[in-house]
Amino acid sequence: MTDLKRVAALEKPRLGIMGGTFDPIHYGHLVAAEMARAEFKLSKVLFIPTGIPPHKNRRDISAGELRLEMVECAINDNSDFASSALEIEREGPSYTVETLRMLRKTWPDYELYFITGTDALREIFSWREAEEIFTLIQFIGAARPGFDASDFLLKVQEEHPEILGKIHYLEVPALAISSTDIRRRVKRGEPIRYLLPEGVRQLIQQRGLYTEE
Repeated sequence: MTDLKRVAALEKPRLGIMGGTFDPIHYGHLVAAEMARAEFKLSKVLFIPTGIPPHKNRRDISAGELRLEMVECAINDNSDFASSALEIEREGPSYTVETLRMLRKTWPDYELYFITGTDALREIFSWREAEEIFTLIQFIGAARPGFDASDFLLKVQEEHPEILGKIHYLEVPALAISSTDIRRRVKRGEPIRYLLPEGVRQLIQQRGLYTEE
């Protein structure tokens, strides 16, 4: 690579993509996004609530419009964060590769970084058209403190050495919080204050979310 091309590559803006069901969004998601933004010099982080996850029953998750509303409520005070209804407006199951193709067209001058939890990252090779995904984006695996990624990275090195430089890890203390636990707490009548933004907590209360099976 010539010096001019190297400089151009370094100056290319970076867009973070935070995907997930966000049912509900909580401080673990927000802290991971903010730490990734700072550590990887992302110009902006785009939160994209999943439409119909291919691995889940649609009845198991809240309506896309509600989840988008919670996301927008959670990020409205941070100009470095934005939301997108791209997946919930698209018909059929939400496949990451299809979303990334659309984002690549929308943000052609940006490097794309997909922020996800380490559990999801370990399943990356089972995703639809995984090989193409790695041509479209780099991955930031948000990990709990003390997480050991050596076995996964060894597998990548042995089976997919061409993508080693496209997987990064970021330690995020707040990842002990989970949407599953929050839903369980609501159902049991237990407190969820300080696990997620207050506006989101109020939305959950006002809409009566997670109180029934």
